[in-house]
Amino acid sequence: MARVLYTIIYALLLPAILLRLLVRSRLAPAYRQRWLERFGVFNAPRFDHSKPVAWLHAVSVGETLAAVPLIRQLQLDHPDWQWMITTTTPTGSEQVRAIFGDAISNNTVAHVYAPYDLPFFLSAFVKRTRPALAILMETELWPNMLHSCHTHNIPTIIANARLSEKSARGYAKLTPLTRGMMSDVSMIAAQQQSDGERFINLGLAREKLTITGSIKFDLNIDDPIRKKSTSLRQQWSLNETRKVWLAASTHLGEDGIILQAFSELKKQFSDLLLVLVPRHPERFTSVTAQCEQAGWHTIRRSDSTNPNTETDIVIGDTMGELLAFYGAADIAFVGGSLVPVGGHNLIEPAAWACPVVSGPHLYNFAEVERLLQENNALAIAKNSDELVVIIKNWLRVETLRKNAGERAKQVADNNRGALNKLCSIITEIKKAA
Repeated sequence: MARVLYTIIYALLLPAILLRLLVRSRLAPAYRQRWLERFGVFNAPRFDHSKPVAWLHAVSVGETLAAVPLIRQLQLDHPDWQWMITTTTPTGSEQVRAIFGDAISNNTVAHVYAPYDLPFFLSAFVKRTRPALAILMETELWPNMLHSCHTHNIPTIIANARLSEKSARGYAKLTPLTRGMMSDVSMIAAQQQSDGERFINLGLAREKLTITGSIKFDLNIDDPIRKKSTSLRQQWSLNETRKVWLAASTHLGEDGIILQAFSELKKQFSDLLLVLVPRHPERFTSVTAQCEQAGWHTIRRSDSTNPNTETDIVIGDTMGELLAFYGAADIAFVGGSLVPVGGHNLIEPAAWACPVVSGPHLYNFAEVERLLQENNALAIAKNSDELVVIIKNWLRVETLRKNAGERAKQVADNNRGALNKLCSIITEIKKAA
């Protein structure tokens, strides 16, 4: 009954959801494209139906990038598997097409937007793709998606699952609906025990829970990324004559704080370069204007213009380059944390031994925060003034800065191994299906 009521409400809200897409498309035109895919209408993939299809769903860029090593490993373990990858956002879609372009061309990988969480759209999707297994990344709990998989005998695993206290409280208010989802899911592979216990409290049977750690620790920085990072480092630092502060994945409300801190830091470190990377592409232009209005000489990465001695700020307005950016920076701030968004991936800068500072709002990465904090490998700043103090100390004393980065890297290195565990679990679930 709870799911039926949810379905009715969702259907009634669909016009508002579509209107929101139109509004977002004013800044990001891709949001007005490929709408039929969201209704389960698309050309059926040209798969070999004698071979299994694995459906992996990731919301946006972060979840997609986290899923890439998982897919790559499972492709090695099971070369006969074919892949249907779905995302929700255009930026996530861009990443899938960029990373798996060759596989899409040879029909071993297909990609569309995920259908809206209504039974008729999901039935159309399942009919066209015929998945043998569904892997949903991190916290993708959709009642009809899970129920549709259950009724079609498609085992589902929530991979690299996390559930913050805030999200758990929200789900707890919808107990009948949440318990239905916990009943329909086949397995939840949680990042940490605390995440797992929250799922148990929401009604998940304990035998459906396993703890793997976070696969984001199993980050592979390959040679092409290292070469790109080295090249960027030479460009941005003007051959090691200036320091580079990267402010990554910033959200509305954070850029002003960053620019205020930057203004103060420039009084003492006049050659400091700020690389500012807004989280969402629709904000690239407005953030660039904000920097220029503040009086800073600003260039955009997409213009392919190298900074010179007059350049104060580079706007990182390209997709898929952030990992290389971390390797080119002396100091990294990770956004979504000075405002209550919940933070973003702290592991990527740590893997480069780049000293990390963030704001206090890290509830989406609470366990990673704990591991870094326990090893004195993460600095927390609540405001502009605290950012200035932390970054000043790191810029003044090289050993402080480098030691902080090395401690962060040690945490990243010591927590590898989740990927192999997760691949083994997925393989067993597929065998048992």
